[in-house]
Amino acid sequence: MLKRIVILTGILGLAFGLWSWWKGGRDSGIDYNSQVKPILNKHCMGCHGGVKKAGDVSFLFEHEMLEPGKSGKIPVVRGDADASEMMRRILSHDPEERMPKKGTPLNDDEVDILRKWINEGAEWETHWSYKRVERPDVPSLNNIGNLFGLLNTGDKKWAKNEIDHFVLDKIKDKGLKVSPEADRATLIRRVSLDLTGLPPTEKEVADFTNDKSENAYEKVVDRLLKSPSYGERWTSMWMDLARYADTKGYESDGGRTMWRYRDYVVKSFNDDKPFDQFTIEQLAGDLLSKDKDGFPKEENIIATGFHRNTMTNNEGGTDDEEFRTAALIDRVNTTWEVWQGTTFGCIQCHSHPYDPIPHEDYYKYMAFFNNARDEDVWDEWPKLRFYKGEDSARVEKVKDWIRQNDPKQLPEVTQFMKVMEPKINAHNFVKGDQSTVLLISYYGVKNKGNARISQVNLSGADNVVMNVSTKAENAVLTLHLDKLDGPVISEIKIPMRDSVIIAPIIKTSGKHDIYLSLSSPKAPEEWVRITWMSFQKALPGAGKPDYDKIVSDYATILTRPAEAMPVVWEGKGDFARKTNVFVRGNWMVKGAEVKPDVPKLLAPLPANQQKDRLALAKWIVNRDNALTGRVVVNRFWEQLFGKGIVETVEDFGSQGSEPTHPELLDWLAVKFMEDDHWSVKKLLKTITMSATYRQASKTDKDKLEKDPYNIWISRGPRVRLSAEQVRDQALACSGLISNKMYGPGVMPPQPDKIWQSPYSGEKWVLSEGEDRYRRGVYTYWKRTAPYPSMVTFDAPSREFCQSRRILTNTPLQALVTLNDPVYLEAAEKLAAKMQKRGKTPEQQLTEGYRMLTFQPIEQKNLNVLVKVYKEALTAYKKRPVDADSILVYGKERSPELAALTISANVMLNLDNVVTKE
Repeated sequence: MLKRIVILTGILGLAFGLWSWWKGGRDSGIDYNSQVKPILNKHCMGCHGGVKKAGDVSFLFEHEMLEPGKSGKIPVVRGDADASEMMRRILSHDPEERMPKKGTPLNDDEVDILRKWINEGAEWETHWSYKRVERPDVPSLNNIGNLFGLLNTGDKKWAKNEIDHFVLDKIKDKGLKVSPEADRATLIRRVSLDLTGLPPTEKEVADFTNDKSENAYEKVVDRLLKSPSYGERWTSMWMDLARYADTKGYESDGGRTMWRYRDYVVKSFNDDKPFDQFTIEQLAGDLLSKDKDGFPKEENIIATGFHRNTMTNNEGGTDDEEFRTAALIDRVNTTWEVWQGTTFGCIQCHSHPYDPIPHEDYYKYMAFFNNARDEDVWDEWPKLRFYKGEDSARVEKVKDWIRQNDPKQLPEVTQFMKVMEPKINAHNFVKGDQSTVLLISYYGVKNKGNARISQVNLSGADNVVMNVSTKAENAVLTLHLDKLDGPVISEIKIPMRDSVIIAPIIKTSGKHDIYLSLSSPKAPEEWVRITWMSFQKALPGAGKPDYDKIVSDYATILTRPAEAMPVVWEGKGDFARKTNVFVRGNWMVKGAEVKPDVPKLLAPLPANQQKDRLALAKWIVNRDNALTGRVVVNRFWEQLFGKGIVETVEDFGSQGSEPTHPELLDWLAVKFMEDDHWSVKKLLKTITMSATYRQASKTDKDKLEKDPYNIWISRGPRVRLSAEQVRDQALACSGLISNKMYGPGVMPPQPDKIWQSPYSGEKWVLSEGEDRYRRGVYTYWKRTAPYPSMVTFDAPSREFCQSRRILTNTPLQALVTLNDPVYLEAAEKLAAKMQKRGKTPEQQLTEGYRMLTFQPIEQKNLNVLVKVYKEALTAYKKRPVDADSILVYGKERSPELAALTISANVMLNLDNVVTKE
């Protein structure tokens, strides 16, 4: 038997050697993406790309480099470098001709690469990330050491799943070795913080440490994935991408009700909603299937809040169309950054300087979003209204009436009661005499004032429904057809209150200009404010008993205040907009009209399909889309390891970072889409179950020299906790944290005078009870004054989408954990727990350290903490009254507890406490 093994080993070894010799002897030629493209981007694209085409020469598209330039000469002649004008210019000694002009000359290696590339035929390649994702072969771990798989030893024994095969392949290539698995306490703390954003409990650590079963770790991972805290942790990540806030942004930054969108995201993650469905609902929930009343599911409408998290500018004197356009541009750029990992914003003003995406493609893509009905008005319509009590009963009464009298009218009436669309916002009125803008967005008119509403479709309209308010008595608004003294189609008495009124109009067909005029002789100086108008078909059942009561209920529903959140709603028919190219990105200079479409760089939209946001959303998560799968799995990888396989998670273009493990990225993307059916929980389980993830983070001199930044993942991740996690951990370890989920944002303690709201007088009102101890994801987020301790730990303002937080290490962070009221209260509570765990200060401090890190404390570190404790104790014994300044949250007062609180405060600031190892 031994003889057979030796012979087999010899034969396989010989075959392997011959294969290696054959492979090494082949000339694979110059690779465009990895060798040529970086040279062109570095030296040429600045003058010969999307921004500029000096001399009519560009290297952005393949056909451009083969066409004669202004000189009549061809930049690249395939197969002949000497005949290529590019090479002649690069090698020229004439400073007027030599390229790059006024730039650093190419070195010999770069010149040699370009020469060989051209002589080999100048083969052009699509950038790796724009190629369809194909499943790569998993590297084999069979080698001579394990008798080509016969023995389960070495690397084969170490690997837990396919991820490890790809990582080992790179590690060996770089002359590195893997690290052993982290100890169980470290591992459960790591995976708990990664999957739920919270540290494990002491019992969970003990149970895992004592569990000797083979699947002990898998049971931990499964439990964490089922935890309600899981959804909250990943929602914190998504809120940065969705630029979620509880305020509108810009100068006045007033409040906005958006928390239902945040709750939708929490529930979606906890339910493991397939990521493709999650995507479609957020981008096009208003266009998805309707319920029995002909209205989309409430959950799907709430999901569209993703793109209503854009800012609204309520500053006086601003142009609503300008800031509607700003929000529109933000939606385009955010969609590309979140799902396509591409710096699409470059194309707003010119063709992409480094990737083959032409300028007009930006506006073709923008056309998908341009019909959203929001118009930067003060009250942020359209909004989804949530009715309660009597108003909810009125809604059902109106719907029942319509079902009985004309069910076909139910969808449009339900739609208007839910989102009040379609309607004409008053800021679109063309102002005439005695007219102005009130409250930034509304039309105001006085006695003998007038205005024009352009091209209103009156076909099928019986009533005008409008929101008006005034203090003027006996004011009458008259609507004229086509001209100011044209036929009167309605006379409307304006009530002296803010209300929605319904007035009949004379039946008319076609599109007409509507002129309105106001008569208010009794109070000529009082303004009549009009917020919006809608020309509608009358409710069915006219003439029947109770009809007037139903119409009154309908008006009351629209008048009464109701909780509402901004949502995306598609404008159709007369409310659809044309989309034009903005010349040089200037929204005021319109170029050619364009229709919705996606860049030709990627897979096309399916043929014979309506090109709307729903089609776009489905295209984004289509299996043939080259980017989405890669971008999404890379984003989750970055959250676990602190660095993505592509480090620039926001940029997969040719100027972004190259993937460290391209085959692994593609394997994860294909598995995520095809095998896991877009299940984020399955993706995260695959990653966290790998031996790669489980490695200890400790390093040695050899690894620090060869791989100082752990690019090749030869050791476990060691990453500073996120802003939310630093705070949540302090609350959890001290026993203060609340498990309450969902609802409006809360206002936990923060330093005084952070908020300055001169426009509204809004103040930070400290939440009471358990709300002050809720997780960071529920903290009220004001864009101009975000929660200060989280900003200090690198949380963004969320004015715009941010794909990754660049972690910093500043003295301000230490000042937060040492002085912020949240951490002072946590320290006092932790000290009280420590006091019960030991009789001596040494025992108490040892227990406190273990409660925070689940590790035994080293003697030298304990000595430092004991010194801190003793110095504080001496000071408080000399001046017992000073203990009151530190012990402000509990009832007990003693120098010993105050000193222990100071020590606990120091421990909350330790590097290995605020770091995930």
